[in-house]
Amino acid sequence: MISRRHALMSTLFGAGLLGLRALASGLPASFLLNPKRALAENPNPICPDNSKAQFIIFSTSGAGDPINANVPGTYDDPAITHSADPSMAPTELSLAGQRFTAALPWSTLPQTALDRTCFFHLMTNTPIHPKEPEVLKLMGSVYAGEMLPSLLAKELAPCLGTIQSQPICLGATSPAEALSYGGAALPIIPALALKATLTSPSGPLNDLQALRDDTLNQIYDLYRSDASPAQRAYIDALVSSQNQVRSINQSLLDALTSIKDNGPASQVLAAVTLIQMKVTPVISIHIPFGGDNHRDIGLATEATQTAAALQTIGDLMQALASAGLSDSVCLASLNVFGRTLGPANTDGRQHNGNHQVSFAIGKPFRAGVIGGVAPLGDDYGALAIDSKSGRGGDGGDIRATESLASYGRTLLAAVGVDTSTISAQISDGRVIEAALA
Repeated sequence: MISRRHALMSTLFGAGLLGLRALASGLPASFLLNPKRALAENPNPICPDNSKAQFIIFSTSGAGDPINANVPGTYDDPAITHSADPSMAPTELSLAGQRFTAALPWSTLPQTALDRTCFFHLMTNTPIHPKEPEVLKLMGSVYAGEMLPSLLAKELAPCLGTIQSQPICLGATSPAEALSYGGAALPIIPALALKATLTSPSGPLNDLQALRDDTLNQIYDLYRSDASPAQRAYIDALVSSQNQVRSINQSLLDALTSIKDNGPASQVLAAVTLIQMKVTPVISIHIPFGGDNHRDIGLATEATQTAAALQTIGDLMQALASAGLSDSVCLASLNVFGRTLGPANTDGRQHNGNHQVSFAIGKPFRAGVIGGVAPLGDDYGALAIDSKSGRGGDGGDIRATESLASYGRTLLAAVGVDTSTISAQISDGRVIEAALA
């Protein structure tokens, strides 16, 4: 147990508990790692332009959930099959003043969240569950086989001043949903393991005040002899007071104590806590939306899980608002594939490698629907996308086969990654400008 706890602490907070020292002191981890160098390179030792940077909670599933079967953009064609459950009734909702139809649970999100919600009709080009890691690598479009969550984390870490650049995986339900970074597999950290490590009587959150004082004492000589008046003023503005540390300690303990299991609601609590601790820029979770529903009689599981998923997302939005994080955290999704849409899927849906819907909710996104869906063979597939307007249809400058890579490019652009870096990291597709606020 001690060995496992030590390994988890090192994973979360780095050597010498660097991350906890940053949390306790208020000083960026990058500054504490090498204060002299930080002062020499930049009077303000943080990213010089982090105005667009966001933390990202990344929901992913290797089950191929039927998100694509009940979102805006799938209710214009009457041949598309929707759940007949009253809890999934077609319901009008508003996305930043535009009217759309979706399943009832989507309308239960707070209007403030809906006004920042963008739906992307995409093609992952695979109907195979174990291809989830390849989809996260945008089917070979990301340089050096990196995964999209890891690429986002690597680019965001300097601007957000997080403890580590590697993402953290909280919710993987199968090996296919685990993440890698730089080709190395990352550990899966269940929410209960996080709770057990951080809330024990000997846990690190009980020593934050002592750790704050020790950290400040260690940098005092440097502060006194090497820092300019401007640098001193900047450091003073960052340092947390004893009262602030007590407040941080109590709020984190309260949140972690609320974790009861490893389910979606607990993953959300854990993710928000890790963001408050500035551990990593990207945290992956698993929110089920119906699962691998081949034999879902009457699409009942699809209805039940979709309603529960939207409740979880609504609770996440409330937790972010309560923590003052609504403008600095995005929720994004990407699943291995979508499900067949019709016209005869009343008792279960099959794999659909031609249509999957991802959503992104956050300040950087323009609410609406990107792309669309049309008959393809005996089912439906994603349309080409016009990058300027976001409309789906013939003549779009993003082919359906490029839509997955374009989604990755668009997420990077939304959080402030520059165009040259995006082009160097993702070989296909283009930024969907219509999705950006």
